Amino acid sequence: MAAVAPVVSDLVDFLNVSPTAFHAVDEAKRRLKAAGFVQLSEREEWAGLEPGRKYFFTRNHSTIVAFAIGAKYVAGNGFHIIGAHTDSPCLKLKPVSKVTKGGYLEVGVQTYGGGLWYTWFDRDLTVAGRVITREKKDGEVSYAHKLVRVQEPIMRIPTLAIHLDRSLNSEGLKVNNQSHLVPVLATCIKNEMQKFVAENGPKQTSENVNTKHHPLLLQLIAKEANCEPDEICDFELQLCDTQPSAVAGAMKEFIFSGRLDNLCMSFCSLKALIDSSSVEHSLDHESGVRMVALFDHEEVGSDSAQGAGSPAMLDALSRITGSFNSSNSKLLEKAIQRSFLVSADMAHALHPNYMDKHEENHQPKLHGGLVIKHNANQRYATNAVTAFIFREIAERHQLPVQDFVVRNDMACGSTIGPILASGVGIRTVDIGAPQLSMHSIREMCAVDDISHAYEHFKAYYEEFTELDSKVKVDY
Repeated sequence: MAAVAPVVSDLVDFLNVSPTAFHAVDEAKRRLKAAGFVQLSEREEWAGLEPGRKYFFTRNHSTIVAFAIGAKYVAGNGFHIIGAHTDSPCLKLKPVSKVTKGGYLEVGVQTYGGGLWYTWFDRDLTVAGRVITREKKDGEVSYAHKLVRVQEPIMRIPTLAIHLDRSLNSEGLKVNNQSHLVPVLATCIKNEMQKFVAENGPKQTSENVNTKHHPLLLQLIAKEANCEPDEICDFELQLCDTQPSAVAGAMKEFIFSGRLDNLCMSFCSLKALIDSSSVEHSLDHESGVRMVALFDHEEVGSDSAQGAGSPAMLDALSRITGSFNSSNSKLLEKAIQRSFLVSADMAHALHPNYMDKHEENHQPKLHGGLVIKHNANQRYATNAVTAFIFREIAERHQLPVQDFVVRNDMACGSTIGPILASGVGIRTVDIGAPQLSMHSIREMCAVDDISHAYEHFKAYYEEFTELDSKVKVDY
């Protein structure tokens, strides 16, 4: 049995420390800093950018953009970008989550994205995300953003016994997202008997009692945030599966994990950028800017301040260009026409039990390499030129690639590709690694495709400038 490639083990580690988009960005920050990338702030001027240096910034701590400036870069040169997203379908806590029914303490949640919600039943669940805390020091009050993750399973959404609904196996599970997707936190009687909050929590007064959430839940969150429950001002938390990501299968050929869509592509692009720019002299002959942009909110349309539909990417391109030449306002338009975006989002592998769901000549296979996505109605932004460039890089390195077109009698999904192609005006190819169980709480992909994706992305960063100089279209 073949040994697991280091890039695969590294992906599993990345997945296991990234239960939410906030945690994924935090881990990306850690890796970038370790590789010599300097953090920037969008609130400050970027006047000191230098050729041959590496930088990154975050927005809302759920979107991150990193870039390495070629040593030969001048304003007006192109950007070589891979775009992916940090979010995945999940169940997020409601602003008022306190629910008490039938002798149980439950937690109110809302659906985020298009999840396969029935897969969330009977799983060992916990919560993770960020909290805003109040801190008082030397008479001054400040407010901090902290990431939290309760490690142990504390919730469960139990299914109904077959004895109470005999139609389940014949008619299928019909989930009411409002009534049925309510996780159980505790029983009322056990909570009262143990007096968990009263005995171990702070003595609260009528002014600081939080009636929106169960005190038991707040106590668990406060412990992770290293604060008192009454110091929690607000939070964005979501349910997470506690089962770790793993290399699995009889031949250890698969990865079983939540959030492969799209942390898998986020990781591969991030690692490719770091590795393509961290070896000595790796940027010496580069005249462009190598960039990775990992956005939040793709699963719900990207229309947010930190989504791909925001000005985040265009702002970055503008500020980088302007920091090298602020006198010529036309250089940004020139740079965009010299730029290229790889929109990287996981793809649908052929399912052996549902083969009729794929068009006959377009059946991506696990281990078959990255999938180039095509759609004549522009649900994907790929065209002949962008597909050729991406495929040519693969051929140079003997990397497999596949093609996907959705059946004409089925609706086609979309990605950040068309959003950025139309909003920024940048040439774009839509691609992704093939996977099964997309949008389940537990997805799967092939280990070989992780290696293929990483090598493909790394070669793209290193060779695009030279290849693009030979492609003649608008002349």
